[in-house]
Amino acid sequence: MTKKNILIAFLLNLFFSVFELVGGFITGSIAIVSDSVHDFSDALTIGISYFLEKKSLKKADKNYTYGYNRYSILGAFLTTSILIIGSFLVIFNSASRIVNPVALNYDGMIFLALIGIVINGIASFVTRDSHSLNQRSVNLHMLEDVLGWVVVFIGAIVIKFTDIVLIDSIMSIGVALFILIEALKNMKDTLDLFLEKTPKDIDVDKIEKDLLKIDHVVSIHHLHFWSLDDNTNLATLHVVVDKNDCSIKNDIKNKLKDYGISHTTVEVESKDEKCMDLNCHIEKN
Repeated sequence: MTKKNILIAFLLNLFFSVFELVGGFITGSIAIVSDSVHDFSDALTIGISYFLEKKSLKKADKNYTYGYNRYSILGAFLTTSILIIGSFLVIFNSASRIVNPVALNYDGMIFLALIGIVINGIASFVTRDSHSLNQRSVNLHMLEDVLGWVVVFIGAIVIKFTDIVLIDSIMSIGVALFILIEALKNMKDTLDLFLEKTPKDIDVDKIEKDLLKIDHVVSIHHLHFWSLDDNTNLATLHVVVDKNDCSIKNDIKNKLKDYGISHTTVEVESKDEKCMDLNCHIEKN
């Protein structure tokens, strides 16, 4: 997904959030008014994500020697945070409408829902190719918007034939809970990156066993894995060898590339050399 596609999603959401707010007041639907606030927050956060995604592509310099990749994760954090807050607000407003229900213009709701499905469907389509956590956060917003409007469309038809206006609030709470759960999952992945947790697709024990099979490798310690942006994985390790051969280091780096490690730092030590780091071993579970 390119920065251009994020920009398209931003413009579509900004336009539709204003259109939706007016339509929500006309129809009296709290689900639509709440979703307009949600869409406006989407537009705002997508705009921020666009800026941060663009900045994350900058090359490494003296200030950021690993590059600017983490700005993309910052975008994911901000986007997801606003989505979580928005979900709680929707649940609160919808619950108050259950206590004090109002009449709804279901024909207007159906009309707005159809437009919402089309516009958010386009935004979801252009953001479908995700290569970073930030981009996936943007696409999550788009997919959830499509789902929300499908639910509003179905609910409005049911209200039209049953006149049960509580369905609007109940559906709104249901969608908000779904959004909240997905957003919390996304937030966990984002925080894992900030806390430099081992990437979920990295099997430390298996990698260590494979590295020990390399000729002249005696043991491995100080083995660490982390990710800059959920896409660029890095590793550092100390390798004890019984022969000083530069090919050993190359073999290790090539083996780690097979596991998706794009940047590796290897410290080679002889068998009789004492490691200066006294706290370099990973605790086994």
